[in-house]
Amino acid sequence: MDYNGSETLAGPRPEDMLPATAATAVKVVVVGGFGVGKTTLVGAVSEIRPLTTEETMTQAGVGIDDLAGVEHKTTTTVAMDFGRISIDERLVLYLFGTPGQERFWFLWDGLFEGALGAVVLVDTRRLEVCFDVIGRLEDRAVPFVVAINTFPESPMHSIDDLRVALDLDESVPMVDCDARERGSGRDVLMALMEYLYTLTTNRETP
Repeated sequence: MDYNGSETLAGPRPEDMLPATAATAVKVVVVGGFGVGKTTLVGAVSEIRPLTTEETMTQAGVGIDDLAGVEHKTTTTVAMDFGRISIDERLVLYLFGTPGQERFWFLWDGLFEGALGAVVLVDTRRLEVCFDVIGRLEDRAVPFVVAINTFPESPMHSIDDLRVALDLDESVPMVDCDARERGSGRDVLMALMEYLYTLTTNRETP
């Protein structure tokens, strides 16, 4: 799943500048297992040139990285992806995509610092890679929504069945998405913002 990648840096463009009306900036992390589409999602929704740290996969990962289901993958994120999207004139989201391989998970703690919430991207061909991801978010009490990324060859399951398989609380939103499509990715982020607003409202209600 590809998108038009980041450009060669040649100084800021006018569209890269933060809108003068922006009043609130929120950090959101996009997490998930190896090859689920995190870089694609960040690149698709970002209104600025996305910063990526993708490197060509080498023999060093053989026997370490699990390529089951993503054998065609030739590059991988080794640090983070970064993008930005304005939800409206006043609210801006800074997006940080995490590396998927377990050997790079030591970077996650730093990326989680200051994050208001997270998107867990799921590939139904490899649900098992999500268990540790969700567990880490729950351990750190980071609110999250689950986005089911639609791959052409993915098996189809109902949201209810997936919720049971992932052992998710009924309150955690789950949405379908296509990580390649900007509108779909924006809908996922809006679902997260609405969920965070609900959590805040519930805490303030006596």
